[in-house]
Amino acid sequence: MKLIKKLIFIYSSLIILFLTGCQSPPESKEVEYTYQVSKPLVKDMRLNDEYVCQIRAIQHIELRSLEKGYLQKIYVDEGQFVRQGQMLFKIKPNIYKADVEKSQAEVGLAKIELQNNKALVEKDIISKTESAMSASKLAKAEAELEMSETHLGFTEIRAPFNGLVGKFGDIRTGSLLDEGDLLTTLSDNHKMWVYFNVPEARYLSYMKNKRNNISQTVQLKLANKEVYSEGGTIETIESDFSNTSGNIAFRATFNNPHSLLRHGETGNILWPKLIKKAIIIPQKSTFEILDKKFVLVVDKKGVLHEREIVVAEEAPNIFILKSGISPDEMFLLERQNNLYKGDKIKYKIMDPKSVIKSLDLYAN
Repeated sequence: MKLIKKLIFIYSSLIILFLTGCQSPPESKEVEYTYQVSKPLVKDMRLNDEYVCQIRAIQHIELRSLEKGYLQKIYVDEGQFVRQGQMLFKIKPNIYKADVEKSQAEVGLAKIELQNNKALVEKDIISKTESAMSASKLAKAEAELEMSETHLGFTEIRAPFNGLVGKFGDIRTGSLLDEGDLLTTLSDNHKMWVYFNVPEARYLSYMKNKRNNISQTVQLKLANKEVYSEGGTIETIESDFSNTSGNIAFRATFNNPHSLLRHGETGNILWPKLIKKAIIIPQKSTFEILDKKFVLVVDKKGVLHEREIVVAEEAPNIFILKSGISPDEMFLLERQNNLYKGDKIKYKIMDPKSVIKSLDLYAN
Protein backbone atom coordinates (compact mmCIF):
# COMPACT_ATOMS: atom_id res chain seq x y z
CA MET A 1 0.00 0.00 0.00
CA LYS A 2 2.83 2.33 0.92
CA LEU A 3 4.51 1.56 -2.36
CA ILE A 4 1.36 2.49 -4.31
CA LYS A 5 1.05 5.85 -2.47
CA LYS A 6 4.71 6.58 -3.18
CA LEU A 7 4.28 5.89 -6.90
CA ILE A 8 1.16 8.08 -7.04
CA PHE A 9 3.11 10.97 -5.40
CA ILE A 10 5.99 10.68 -7.86
CA TYR A 11 3.61 10.53 -10.80
CA SER A 12 1.71 13.62 -9.62
CA SER A 13 4.95 15.59 -9.19
CA LEU A 14 6.07 14.77 -12.73
CA ILE A 15 2.73 15.94 -14.15
CA ILE A 16 3.00 19.27 -12.28
CA LEU A 17 6.58 19.84 -13.53
CA PHE A 18 5.55 19.04 -17.09
CA LEU A 19 2.58 21.41 -17.05
CA THR A 20 4.73 24.17 -15.51
CA GLY A 21 7.42 23.78 -18.20
CA CYS A 22 4.88 24.00 -21.00
CA GLN A 23 3.54 27.39 -19.89
CA SER A 24 5.01 30.35 -21.80
CA PRO A 25 6.63 33.15 -19.70
CA PRO A 26 4.65 36.34 -19.27
CA GLU A 27 5.28 38.90 -21.99
CA SER A 28 7.53 41.85 -20.93
CA LYS A 29 6.42 45.16 -22.31
CA GLU A 30 9.30 47.15 -23.84
CA VAL A 31 9.42 50.72 -22.52
CA GLU A 32 9.61 53.26 -25.35
CA TYR A 33 12.26 55.92 -24.64
CA THR A 34 11.42 59.61 -25.16
CA TYR A 35 14.21 61.70 -26.69
CA GLN A 36 14.68 65.43 -26.23
CA VAL A 37 14.56 67.63 -29.32
CA SER A 38 14.62 71.38 -29.80
CA LYS A 39 14.59 74.12 -32.42
CA PRO A 40 17.37 76.63 -33.15
CA LEU A 41 17.36 79.75 -31.01
CA VAL A 42 17.19 82.91 -33.11
CA LYS A 43 18.50 86.07 -31.45
CA ASP A 44 20.99 88.90 -31.87
CA MET A 45 24.43 87.83 -30.64
CA ARG A 46 27.46 89.91 -29.68
CA LEU A 47 30.68 87.98 -30.19
CA ASN A 48 34.37 88.76 -30.32
CA ASP A 49 36.69 88.21 -33.23
CA GLU A 50 40.06 87.24 -31.77
CA TYR A 51 43.44 88.18 -33.27
CA VAL A 52 46.96 87.39 -32.06
CA CYS A 53 48.80 90.61 -31.21
CA GLN A 54 52.20 91.99 -30.26
CA ILE A 55 52.50 94.63 -27.53
CA ARG A 56 55.03 97.43 -27.96
CA ALA A 57 55.96 100.47 -25.87
CA ILE A 58 55.01 103.80 -27.40
CA GLN A 59 58.74 104.63 -27.21
CA HIS A 60 61.42 101.95 -27.02
CA ILE A 61 65.04 102.82 -27.78
CA GLU A 62 68.54 101.46 -27.36
CA LEU A 63 71.01 103.47 -25.30
CA ARG A 64 74.53 103.19 -26.68
CA SER A 65 77.88 104.66 -25.81
CA LEU A 66 78.71 107.74 -27.89
CA GLU A 67 82.35 107.80 -26.76
CA LYS A 68 85.17 105.38 -26.15
CA GLY A 69 86.39 104.97 -22.58
CA TYR A 70 86.09 103.16 -19.27
CA LEU A 71 82.65 102.92 -17.68
CA GLN A 72 83.15 104.84 -14.44
CA LYS A 73 79.75 104.40 -12.79
CA ILE A 74 76.29 102.85 -13.24
CA TYR A 75 73.60 104.89 -11.46
CA VAL A 76 70.52 102.69 -12.10
CA ASP A 77 69.44 99.06 -12.11
CA GLU A 78 67.62 96.91 -14.62
CA GLY A 79 63.84 97.38 -14.55
CA GLN A 80 64.09 100.70 -12.68
CA PHE A 81 61.79 103.60 -13.54
CA VAL A 82 63.73 106.74 -14.42
CA ARG A 83 62.77 110.30 -15.27
CA GLN A 84 63.84 112.44 -18.19
CA GLY A 85 67.34 113.88 -17.64
CA GLN A 86 68.26 111.42 -14.88
CA MET A 87 71.87 110.21 -14.94
CA LEU A 88 72.17 106.58 -16.02
CA PHE A 89 75.84 105.92 -16.84
CA LYS A 90 79.12 107.84 -16.74
CA ILE A 91 82.25 107.22 -18.79
CA LYS A 92 85.58 108.25 -17.24
CA PRO A 93 85.93 111.84 -18.52
CA ASN A 94 89.65 112.59 -17.93
CA ILE A 95 90.74 112.61 -21.59
CA TYR A 96 87.70 114.64 -22.68
CA LYS A 97 88.22 117.17 -19.87
CA ALA A 98 91.79 117.63 -21.03
CA ASP A 99 90.59 118.23 -24.60
CA VAL A 100 88.20 120.90 -23.33
CA GLU A 101 90.94 122.64 -21.34
CA LYS A 102 93.24 122.54 -24.37
CA SER A 103 90.53 124.02 -26.59
CA GLN A 104 89.79 126.73 -24.02
CA ALA A 105 93.46 127.71 -24.03
CA GLU A 106 93.54 127.88 -27.82
CA VAL A 107 90.46 130.12 -27.80
CA GLY A 108 92.18 132.41 -25.31
CA LEU A 109 95.30 132.67 -27.48
CA ALA A 110 93.23 133.33 -30.60
CA LYS A 111 91.38 136.16 -28.85
CA ILE A 112 94.64 137.82 -27.77
CA GLU A 113 96.06 137.45 -31.26
CA LEU A 114 92.92 138.99 -32.78
CA GLN A 115 93.04 141.96 -30.39
CA ASN A 116 96.70 142.59 -31.16
CA ASN A 117 96.13 142.38 -34.92
CA LYS A 118 93.23 144.85 -34.70
CA ALA A 119 95.57 147.34 -32.98
CA LEU A 120 98.23 146.79 -35.63
CA VAL A 121 95.67 147.32 -38.40
CA GLU A 122 94.71 150.68 -36.86
CA LYS A 123 98.40 151.68 -36.96
CA ASP A 124 98.70 150.39 -40.55
CA ILE A 125 101.40 147.93 -39.50
CA ILE A 126 99.55 144.89 -40.90
CA SER A 127 96.80 144.53 -43.49
CA LYS A 128 93.13 143.97 -42.77
CA THR A 129 93.51 140.56 -44.39
CA GLU A 130 95.82 139.37 -41.63
CA SER A 131 93.34 140.62 -39.05
CA ALA A 132 90.53 138.73 -40.80
CA MET A 133 92.65 135.58 -40.74
CA SER A 134 93.02 136.01 -36.97
CA ALA A 135 89.24 136.30 -36.64
CA SER A 136 88.82 133.07 -38.60
CA LYS A 137 91.41 131.40 -36.38
CA LEU A 138 89.39 132.41 -33.31
CA ALA A 139 86.18 131.10 -34.83
CA LYS A 140 87.89 127.78 -35.55
CA ALA A 141 89.21 127.55 -31.97
CA GLU A 142 85.72 128.28 -30.57
CA ALA A 143 84.22 125.58 -32.79
CA GLU A 144 86.82 123.09 -31.58
CA LEU A 145 86.03 124.07 -27.98
CA GLU A 146 82.35 123.47 -28.60
CA MET A 147 83.17 120.06 -30.12
CA SER A 148 85.34 119.15 -27.11
CA GLU A 149 82.58 120.16 -24.71
CA THR A 150 80.12 118.03 -26.69
CA HIS A 151 82.40 114.99 -26.43
CA LEU A 152 82.75 115.63 -22.71
CA GLY A 153 78.95 115.81 -22.43
CA PHE A 154 78.69 112.40 -24.12
CA THR A 155 80.50 110.84 -21.15
CA GLU A 156 77.27 111.34 -19.17
CA ILE A 157 74.40 109.19 -20.47
CA ARG A 158 71.05 110.55 -19.28
CA ALA A 159 67.46 109.40 -19.83
CA PRO A 160 65.92 111.15 -22.85
CA PHE A 161 62.39 110.52 -21.47
CA ASN A 162 60.56 108.91 -18.56
CA GLY A 163 60.64 105.16 -18.79
CA LEU A 164 61.80 101.74 -17.63
CA VAL A 165 65.42 100.68 -17.89
CA GLY A 166 65.87 97.38 -19.73
CA LYS A 167 68.46 94.66 -19.44
CA PHE A 168 72.08 95.83 -19.37
CA GLY A 169 74.36 94.90 -22.23
CA ASP A 170 77.64 93.10 -21.62
CA ILE A 171 78.85 95.88 -19.33
CA ARG A 172 79.89 96.41 -15.72
CA THR A 173 81.63 99.20 -13.86
CA GLY A 174 85.18 99.40 -15.27
CA SER A 175 84.26 97.93 -18.66
CA LEU A 176 86.12 99.40 -21.61
CA LEU A 177 83.50 100.77 -23.96
CA ASP A 178 83.86 101.39 -27.64
CA GLU A 179 81.79 103.93 -29.51
CA GLY A 180 78.36 102.40 -30.26
CA ASP A 181 78.45 99.68 -27.59
CA LEU A 182 74.98 98.78 -26.25
CA LEU A 183 74.40 99.87 -22.66
CA THR A 184 70.70 99.12 -22.16
CA THR A 185 67.22 99.92 -23.49
CA LEU A 186 64.63 102.43 -22.33
CA SER A 187 60.86 101.98 -22.68
CA ASP A 188 58.16 104.58 -22.27
CA ASN A 189 55.27 102.38 -21.13
CA HIS A 190 52.64 104.94 -20.13
CA LYS A 191 50.86 104.03 -23.37
CA MET A 192 51.22 100.86 -25.40
CA TRP A 193 50.86 100.20 -29.10
CA VAL A 194 49.29 96.83 -29.90
CA TYR A 195 49.70 95.46 -33.44
CA PHE A 196 47.44 92.80 -34.98
CA ASN A 197 46.45 91.59 -38.45
CA VAL A 198 42.85 91.33 -39.68
CA PRO A 199 41.34 89.83 -42.85
CA GLU A 200 39.91 91.95 -45.63
CA ALA A 201 36.27 91.38 -44.62
CA ARG A 202 36.93 92.76 -41.12
CA TYR A 203 38.79 95.73 -42.59
CA LEU A 204 35.82 96.57 -44.85
CA SER A 205 33.43 96.31 -41.89
CA TYR A 206 35.64 98.68 -39.89
CA MET A 207 35.76 101.25 -42.70
CA LYS A 208 31.98 101.11 -43.08
CA ASN A 209 31.45 101.73 -39.37
CA LYS A 210 34.02 104.52 -39.41
CA ARG A 211 32.17 106.31 -42.22
CA ASN A 212 28.98 106.02 -40.16
CA ASN A 213 30.77 107.42 -37.07
CA ILE A 214 30.21 104.21 -35.12
CA SER A 215 32.58 103.95 -32.17
CA GLN A 216 34.84 100.90 -32.31
CA THR A 217 36.92 99.88 -29.32
CA VAL A 218 38.81 96.65 -28.67
CA GLN A 219 39.83 94.65 -25.62
CA LEU A 220 43.11 92.92 -24.86
CA LYS A 221 43.22 89.34 -23.55
CA LEU A 222 46.51 88.66 -21.80
CA ALA A 223 48.52 85.46 -21.71
CA ASN A 224 46.80 84.36 -18.47
CA LYS A 225 43.43 84.55 -20.31
CA GLU A 226 42.33 87.59 -18.29
CA VAL A 227 40.97 90.64 -20.10
CA TYR A 228 42.98 93.83 -19.54
CA SER A 229 41.03 96.49 -17.64
CA GLU A 230 41.67 99.31 -20.14
CA GLY A 231 39.94 99.46 -23.51
CA GLY A 232 41.91 100.16 -26.67
CA THR A 233 41.35 102.60 -29.50
CA ILE A 234 42.23 101.76 -33.10
CA GLU A 235 44.37 104.62 -34.41
CA THR A 236 46.24 103.52 -37.51
CA ILE A 237 46.04 101.00 -40.32
CA GLU A 238 48.93 99.89 -42.51
CA SER A 239 48.79 101.10 -46.10
CA ASP A 240 48.96 97.70 -47.87
CA PHE A 241 47.54 94.20 -47.55
CA SER A 242 49.98 91.32 -47.26
CA ASN A 243 50.29 89.39 -50.52
CA THR A 244 50.89 86.13 -48.68
CA SER A 245 48.21 86.22 -45.95
CA GLY A 246 45.67 88.65 -47.40
CA ASN A 247 45.61 90.48 -44.06
CA ILE A 248 46.26 94.10 -43.15
CA ALA A 249 47.94 95.36 -39.97
CA PHE A 250 46.04 97.46 -37.42
CA ARG A 251 47.40 99.32 -34.40
CA ALA A 252 45.42 100.00 -31.23
CA THR A 253 46.57 102.20 -28.35
CA PHE A 254 46.02 101.23 -24.70
CA ASN A 255 46.66 103.35 -21.62
CA ASN A 256 48.96 101.64 -19.13
CA PRO A 257 48.50 103.53 -15.84
CA HIS A 258 49.74 100.73 -13.59
CA SER A 259 52.64 99.63 -15.84
CA LEU A 260 51.20 96.13 -16.15
CA LEU A 261 51.96 95.91 -19.84
CA ARG A 262 55.58 95.64 -20.95
CA HIS A 263 57.31 95.92 -24.30
CA GLY A 264 57.46 92.55 -26.06
CA GLU A 265 54.40 90.94 -24.46
CA THR A 266 51.89 89.02 -26.55
CA GLY A 267 48.16 88.54 -26.24
CA ASN A 268 44.93 88.52 -28.22
CA ILE A 269 42.82 91.41 -29.40
CA LEU A 270 39.08 90.93 -28.80
CA TRP A 271 37.09 92.90 -31.36
CA PRO A 272 33.31 92.79 -30.69
CA LYS A 273 30.77 92.41 -33.45
CA LEU A 274 26.99 92.09 -33.58
CA ILE A 275 25.34 89.22 -35.47
CA LYS A 276 21.68 89.96 -36.06
CA LYS A 277 19.15 87.09 -35.98
CA ALA A 278 21.81 84.48 -35.37
CA ILE A 279 20.66 80.84 -35.70
CA ILE A 280 22.10 79.10 -32.63
CA ILE A 281 22.36 75.41 -31.76
CA PRO A 282 24.37 73.56 -29.06
CA GLN A 283 27.67 72.04 -30.14
CA LYS A 284 26.71 68.79 -28.41
CA SER A 285 23.89 68.32 -30.94
CA THR A 286 26.35 67.94 -33.84
CA PHE A 287 28.66 65.21 -35.06
CA GLU A 288 31.37 65.05 -37.70
CA ILE A 289 31.87 62.85 -40.75
CA LEU A 290 34.98 63.51 -42.87
CA ASP A 291 35.45 67.06 -41.53
CA LYS A 292 31.82 67.94 -42.19
CA LYS A 293 29.34 68.70 -39.44
CA PHE A 294 25.89 67.14 -39.23
CA VAL A 295 22.81 67.09 -37.02
CA LEU A 296 19.89 64.69 -36.86
CA VAL A 297 16.77 66.58 -37.92
CA VAL A 298 13.47 65.23 -36.57
CA ASP A 299 10.31 65.59 -38.64
CA LYS A 300 6.82 65.83 -37.17
CA LYS A 301 6.38 62.04 -37.39
CA GLY A 302 9.54 61.50 -35.33
CA VAL A 303 11.65 60.22 -38.24
CA LEU A 304 15.36 61.13 -38.12
CA HIS A 305 17.10 62.75 -41.10
CA GLU A 306 20.84 63.38 -41.38
CA ARG A 307 21.50 67.03 -42.29
CA GLU A 308 24.82 68.75 -43.08
CA ILE A 309 25.28 72.17 -41.49
CA VAL A 310 27.67 75.04 -42.23
CA VAL A 311 29.00 76.90 -39.19
CA ALA A 312 29.37 80.68 -39.50
CA GLU A 313 30.72 81.38 -36.01
CA GLU A 314 31.81 79.31 -33.04
CA ALA A 315 31.41 80.35 -29.40
CA PRO A 316 31.71 78.41 -26.14
CA ASN A 317 29.27 75.48 -26.28
CA ILE A 318 27.36 76.77 -29.32
CA PHE A 319 27.52 77.07 -33.09
CA ILE A 320 26.02 79.93 -35.06
CA LEU A 321 24.87 78.49 -38.36
CA LYS A 322 25.30 79.84 -41.84
CA SER A 323 23.07 77.18 -43.35
CA GLY A 324 21.64 73.71 -42.76
CA ILE A 325 18.62 74.17 -40.48
CA SER A 326 15.73 76.59 -40.63
CA PRO A 327 14.44 78.15 -37.38
CA ASP A 328 11.26 76.03 -37.53
CA GLU A 329 12.95 72.64 -37.82
CA MET A 330 13.55 70.29 -34.90
CA PHE A 331 16.82 68.50 -34.18
CA LEU A 332 17.95 65.85 -31.71
CA LEU A 333 19.53 67.59 -28.72
CA GLU A 334 22.18 64.94 -28.05
CA ARG A 335 23.59 62.51 -30.59
CA GLN A 336 22.88 58.89 -29.60
CA ASN A 337 25.04 56.03 -30.86
CA ASN A 338 22.01 53.75 -31.22
CA LEU A 339 20.09 56.14 -33.48
CA TYR A 340 20.53 56.54 -37.22
CA LYS A 341 18.82 58.32 -40.07
CA GLY A 342 15.49 56.71 -40.89
CA ASP A 343 14.81 55.65 -37.28
CA LYS A 344 11.54 56.73 -35.74
CA ILE A 345 11.52 58.04 -32.20
CA LYS A 346 9.18 59.39 -29.57
CA TYR A 347 10.24 62.91 -28.71
CA LYS A 348 9.72 65.79 -26.34
CA ILE A 349 10.26 69.37 -27.50
CA MET A 350 12.48 71.49 -25.25
CA ASP A 351 12.32 75.30 -25.20
CA PRO A 352 15.30 76.71 -27.21
CA LYS A 353 15.94 79.51 -24.69
CA SER A 354 16.11 77.05 -21.79
CA VAL A 355 18.39 74.75 -23.77
CA ILE A 356 20.90 77.51 -24.57
CA LYS A 357 20.70 78.97 -21.06
CA SER A 358 21.55 75.58 -19.59
CA LEU A 359 24.88 75.68 -21.43
CA ASP A 360 26.07 78.44 -19.04
CA LEU A 361 26.78 80.89 -21.85
CA TYR A 362 28.10 84.31 -21.07
CA ALA A 363 27.01 85.61 -24.48
CA ASN A 364 24.57 88.51 -24.48
